[in-house]
Amino acid sequence: MEIKAFYEKLRKIHEPKGYFFNNDTNLVYELLEALLQNKETYGYMACPCRLASGDKENDRDIFCPCDYREPDVAEYGSCFCGLYVSKAYQKGQVEPRYVPERRDPDKMF
Repeated sequence: MEIKAFYEKLRKIHEPKGYFFNNDTNLVYELLEALLQNKETYGYMACPCRLASGDKENDRDIFCPCDYREPDVAEYGSCFCGLYVSKAYQKGQVEPRYVPERRDPDKMF
């Protein structure tokens, strides 16, 4: 899939839910390309900022958008990757902050 078409497809799905793409278009396109690569490699779109195990059941929590996006955006204005942000973050009303990893370490290795 062409990256700009993928961007538009996801934007139309997630903006009505209150999740917006980061204003850093280069970052967003890199992350979207990595998502498509993970889909090709693993058969599912694992979060590009986390190490996928290749075990679909083990990785369900990191299918993008991951299970951690909602609490990350609510608390920090951005998800762990910085792909999805709140409207306030996108408008510059929220200062960018470090988003800690929420995933259970036992699922990472």
